[in-house]
Amino acid sequence: MCPGDWAKETAKSMGAIYTWLIENWIELAGFVSGALCVWLLVKRNIWTFPVGMVNYVFFAILFIGSGLYADAGLQGVYFFLACLGWYWWLKGGDDHQGVEVHEASPLTLILCGVAVLIIAAAIQWLLHTYTNSTVAGLDALTTAMSLVAQFMLSRKWIANWWLWIAVDVIYIPLYIYKGLWLTAILYLVFLVMCVAGLIEWQKARTDKPARAAA
Repeated sequence: MCPGDWAKETAKSMGAIYTWLIENWIELAGFVSGALCVWLLVKRNIWTFPVGMVNYVFFAILFIGSGLYADAGLQGVYFFLACLGWYWWLKGGDDHQGVEVHEASPLTLILCGVAVLIIAAAIQWLLHTYTNSTVAGLDALTTAMSLVAQFMLSRKWIANWWLWIAVDVIYIPLYIYKGLWLTAILYLVFLVMCVAGLIEWQKARTDKPARAAA
C-alpha cells in the first residue's frame, strides 16, 4: 500500500470511529460512569452515589431509545434511592455516623424476595398494558430485582451483591438481544466487579463489627 492509500484508509477509519462515537456517545458515557460507580461501590466510597446519579441519566436516555421502558423508569428510582443511600452512608445508624457493612436478617431477606415478586408482577402488567415492550417478563423481573438490590446496597447489606450478580447474569443476554453490545460488555464487567464486591464486603464485615443493624 502506497503512502497516499494508507493515509486515505487511516482517514476513513478515523472518520468511522468519530461517527460511531457521535452516534453512541450516550452508551459510552453510561459505560464509563457505570464502571466507575460500581468500582467506587466495591471500595465503599461515598462518591459512588453522585457518580451513579450521572450514570442513571445516561442510561435512562439510552433505554428509552431501545424500548426498555421499565429499565428507563428504574433509573429515576435509582436516583431517589441514591439520595437515600448517600444520607444513610453519611448519617445513618444508631450513632448517626453512617451505616456499616453488615448482614441482613433472614426475615429481611425473605421480605426482600417477596418484594421482588410483587414488584415484578406489577411492572409486567404495566408493560403489557401500556407499552410495546417485546421482553416484558425479563424487563419486569430485572427491574424488580435491581430496585431491591439498590435498596439493599443503600443499607450496606452484604446480600445485595448476590442479587446484583443474578441481575447481571440476566441482563447480559438481554442487552445482546437488544443490540446494546457495549452495555452488555459493561454488565459483564459489572458481574466480575460484583463478585469482587461480595468478597470485599465480606472481608470488611469480618474485619470490623457493624455499628448499625438492619
